[in-house]
Amino acid sequence: MTKSELILRLTERLNNPMLGLNAQLVQKDCEVSVKLILDAMTDAMIAGHRIEIRGFGTFSISERPPRVGRNPKSGEEVSVPAKRVPHFKPGKELRYRVNKSSS
Repeated sequence: MTKSELILRLTERLNNPMLGLNAQLVQKDCEVSVKLILDAMTDAMIAGHRIEIRGFGTFSISERPPRVGRNPKSGEEVSVPAKRVPHFKPGKELRYRVNKSSS
C-alpha cells in the first residue's frame, strides 16, 4: 500500500455512512493528517526516540558499527561506515491478525 492509497482508504472509511462516522472529511484533510503523523514519527526517530503503537508495533533505531565489506564484483575490501537504520518490530496483535489471515 502506498501513501496515496492509505489516504484514499482513510477518506473512504471516515466518510462511510455504514460505519456511522460520517466525518465529512475531504481527501485533502486526510492527506494533511497522514503527512503530519508520518512527519512526527520521522522527527522522533531522527531524535533517537522509540515509537510504540500498541497492537501495531514498535519503531526504533538500530546502530550498526563500522565494518569491512567486500565488493562483490572485484572481491576488493571496502570500508563500510557506521550507520543508524530504522527497525520495525510488529506487535502481538498485528502478528496474530497477519498469521490468521494467511490460514
